[in-house]
Amino acid sequence: MNSLRPGLHRLRQRLALIWSLRDKRLSLWVALVGLVTAVLITLVWLAGRYEASQVQATLERDTMDAVNDIRSGLMRDVQALQALQANHNTATAWSAETIKLLRDHRNWLRVEWRDAHMQLRHHSDSPLRPPSFNKTPRSNVANEFLQACQRARRFNGPAYSSSYFVPQDDGLGFEVMDVCLPLVAAGETVGYIITSYSLQETLAEQLSPAFARRNEVAFTEPDGTRLAIIGQHGRGVRLFSATQLLDLPGLTLVLRVDGRRGAPELFPNVLTALVTAMSIALVSVLVLLVKDSRRRMKAERDLAEALAFRKAMEDSLVTGLRARDLQGRITYVNPAFCQMVDFTPAELLGHNAPMPYWPPEMVGEYQQRQAIRLAGNAPPREGFESVFMRKDGTRISVLIIEAPLINVLGQQTGWMSAFLDISEQRRVEEMSRTSQERLQATARLATVGEMASLLSHELNQPLAAIASYANGSLNLLQDPQPGQQAQTLTDLHLALKRIAEQAGRAGKIINSVHDFVRRRDQDREAVSPQALIDAIMPLVQLQARKLRTRVEIQLQAALPTVWCDRTMVEQVLLNLARNGMQAMDAPECTERVLQIQVRRAASNLEHQWVELAVTDLGSGISASVATQLFTPFFTTKAEGMGLGLSLCRTVIEQHGGHLEFAPQQPRGTVFRFTLPVHPSRY
Repeated sequence: MNSLRPGLHRLRQRLALIWSLRDKRLSLWVALVGLVTAVLITLVWLAGRYEASQVQATLERDTMDAVNDIRSGLMRDVQALQALQANHNTATAWSAETIKLLRDHRNWLRVEWRDAHMQLRHHSDSPLRPPSFNKTPRSNVANEFLQACQRARRFNGPAYSSSYFVPQDDGLGFEVMDVCLPLVAAGETVGYIITSYSLQETLAEQLSPAFARRNEVAFTEPDGTRLAIIGQHGRGVRLFSATQLLDLPGLTLVLRVDGRRGAPELFPNVLTALVTAMSIALVSVLVLLVKDSRRRMKAERDLAEALAFRKAMEDSLVTGLRARDLQGRITYVNPAFCQMVDFTPAELLGHNAPMPYWPPEMVGEYQQRQAIRLAGNAPPREGFESVFMRKDGTRISVLIIEAPLINVLGQQTGWMSAFLDISEQRRVEEMSRTSQERLQATARLATVGEMASLLSHELNQPLAAIASYANGSLNLLQDPQPGQQAQTLTDLHLALKRIAEQAGRAGKIINSVHDFVRRRDQDREAVSPQALIDAIMPLVQLQARKLRTRVEIQLQAALPTVWCDRTMVEQVLLNLARNGMQAMDAPECTERVLQIQVRRAASNLEHQWVELAVTDLGSGISASVATQLFTPFFTTKAEGMGLGLSLCRTVIEQHGGHLEFAPQQPRGTVFRFTLPVHPSRY
């Protein structure tokens, strides 16, 4: 037994080796069979894909041919319309020939002959169907063919309108398009021929019945909405679709063809395909190499043209462009930007903050702003203004718009900035502001000029009183009565007091005019409405006495202070008061009362307002004058400048308020404007 053990052990080792080799050989066979099976399945799948692609390619060619057939048919229709107008100019002949054409073209719904002003001269409806525009009048869709005729006149040829839906009496409807053909005589457009097409009948008319039986054909919009459809899906288990654009003058339609085909056979002619493929393999490789070389050359040529186009576009731009990477270094500048800051590209590319075109005093602020934007905390495409410095030290104002720079992989690689030089715009705005201030000053001076005559009369009274009291005082001093020294001193004291009062009165009148004329910067302050009224009353009373007008002041109790430029608002109040008194300077105005009212206006949680109103009892404002009342340089006065009310509205709108007027019953006009309440009051 002990002698058999080594033999059994060797036998077990040999059997294990045999089984191991058998398992390896079986694995190789399984791998080989699997590989062959995979190759065969791949070949069958490729053959099926090839057959499916052939079916799809055939459908694509058929669709392209269908588009060409439709386009050719529409061109023949245009030629028929041109011949119609060239050979039949009379209404009777035109109508007879039109009816004949309508019988020959089932897709025509209506033919119209319109003159150069789009007035309908003659029309004919298709005799093959009820009139299509019974339920929807032609005028309801006039916009479509009017636009088509405008394009036709611009193209000097036929143009098509957009498609539109025309409902019918039976509750159904269909899509219609119009073609407009201009009629030209001696170089002038003398009329138009407008033909309405049924899109569904156009498909049935222009395409062969066999094609419609095999496929479902439809006109669709670019978004896939179906407009017209003919045919039906044939039997099959796989749907093939093809689309082609039908590009007409003024109209673009999509022709969609859907067809069902049987699936490719499980074993198509694979052997023939393999032999053929092996036979032409080398030639195919050479052809592919040649085509690849041509594609490379074409790609290089296209790239060169694209670069040339980009360079020409960059050179023609007046907007400066600058690109920066994520670290803030400049990677690209266009010529317009270099011209704007007067630096060369070599001086800018690769440069990081601080930039050479930054003003030295603003470097810290600009670095902080750039850090915020590079961190992505600023909203993209949000414009902001800044100041740049040219190489010679001059400053320019620029508008900057920045957006992320995205590469072809959709990743952000930096920032693209656009720059607009707005220095000239700011200069013009400053000139406009200065001119407006000068006009305001001129208006105030003109107002004072009109008051000069009133001042001469008004100042005579206090001056005469001063002279009288002074002479009386001198007489008392020159001829004192014995024993009446106390009475004399009392009279002198009273006379001197009256002199001081009259002098103060004259000074108040002069100072009010001086303050009104004096040109001041616009400086807003908190002012009480009572102070505004008190400031203008001496000047208002001057003219009120001359025009025999009574002035009434009505102030609501507990009015808050307003936040305004005091001088400008006083000018507005004075101008409105003067206009009101002058409006009552007429013989028919027996009652001359000027009323100035101040009260609280409608407010909300964020803003509160005070309303000031000036009311007269004049003849009112006519409708023709009301439309131009606030127009600069418009006036109804013989010697007026036409700037008063225009400047008044500008001043009130600068304060955030609104100036308006309305008729006053039973007669007269009321002008109202609002001023904001001082912010500390709410």
